[in-house]
Amino acid sequence: MNTADPTSAFAITLGDVQQAHERIRSHIVRTPLLESASLNALTGARVLVKAESLQNAGAFKFRGAVNRLLQLSDAEKRAGVVAFSSGNHALATSLVARTLGISASIIMPADAPRAKIEGARANGAEVVLYDRQKDDREAIGAEIAGRTGAVIVPPYDDPHIMAGQGTVGLEIVEQARDMGAPLDIVIAASSGGGLVAGVATAVKSLSPETAVYAGEPAGFDELARSLASGQPESNAPGAKSICDALQVVKPGKLTFPINLDLLSGSLVVTDDEVRRAMKAAYQHLRLVVEPGGAVPLAAVLAGKIDVAGKTVVVVLSGGNVDTPVFIEALNA
Repeated sequence: MNTADPTSAFAITLGDVQQAHERIRSHIVRTPLLESASLNALTGARVLVKAESLQNAGAFKFRGAVNRLLQLSDAEKRAGVVAFSSGNHALATSLVARTLGISASIIMPADAPRAKIEGARANGAEVVLYDRQKDDREAIGAEIAGRTGAVIVPPYDDPHIMAGQGTVGLEIVEQARDMGAPLDIVIAASSGGGLVAGVATAVKSLSPETAVYAGEPAGFDELARSLASGQPESNAPGAKSICDALQVVKPGKLTFPINLDLLSGSLVVTDDEVRRAMKAAYQHLRLVVEPGGAVPLAAVLAGKIDVAGKTVVVVLSGGNVDTPVFIEALNA
C-alpha cells in the first residue's frame, strides 16, 4: 500500500483511502449523515450521525472486505478466503465472497450473536466456531489456510481493509461540507482499531483541525490505555461486555501507530450507557444499532466528552443485533 506516499511510516495514507473509494463505490452504500433536532437539543450540540448500520451486511466492515476481495488474483479467488471475526467482518466477507463467487471459511466465537452466525451461513460460508476464552482464532485460520491454500482476510490489521474502512471518513468530510457543518469532533468505535485508524487518516488529512476520538466499552479499553502509555496494552482475561463487536486483546500492529499519532483520545463507556444510546438512536432517528455500533453515541450522551456548542459526528458502525438484546436496550 502507501501507493500515494511510499515514504509514509504508516500502513495507509489518504491516497490509499481515496483509491479504495474509487474501487468500491459502486459496491457500497453511501450511508447518510443524519441529524435530529431533538438529539441536538438533548446534547446541546449539533450531532451528525453516520449511519453505517445501513451499510451492506449491516456494518462498515463491508467496505474493507470488498476492497480486499476485489484485489484478489484469479488464482486466489479459486483458492477461496478464510476470515476470523466476532460477527460483522464475518457477515461482510461472506457476503462479498458470495457476490464474487468465492468460497469462504469464517471462524467465529461460539458466543457470537446468533444473527451474525446464521447470517454468515446464509451467505454460503463454512462457519467454524471456537471458544473465545480458550482458543486462538488466528491459529485456526492459519491451519485452514495452510491446508486449503485460502487467502486470510484479517478483520483489521491489513492495509486494504483499513483503507476500505477509511472511506467512512472520506464520506463524512464530504457530506459535512455539503451540509455546511464545521467538523469539530468525530468519534468512531474501536476494537482492533481499523475503522478509527482509517477514519482518522481521511479526516485529519482533509480537516486537520478536527479532533478524532475512538470509543470503547469498559473492560475492553485497551486502546485508551495504550494511548495513555504510548505502547500497546492488553485487556485482562475474562472481561465481559454486551459489545460483542469490540472485544480484542490488544491493539493491531498496523492500526496502533496511526491511532497513536492521530487520535485525541479514546472514550470509554459502560454497558448501561450503551443500552441508553441504542434506545436513543431508535427514539430520535429510528435506527436499529447494535451495542458496539452505539458506543460513540453513548460517549456523547454520557458526557464523556464536552460537545456543548460544537458539531460532532458519531459513527454508528453496525446494526446486527439479536432481538432480545435490542428489546432489553429499548426497555432500559
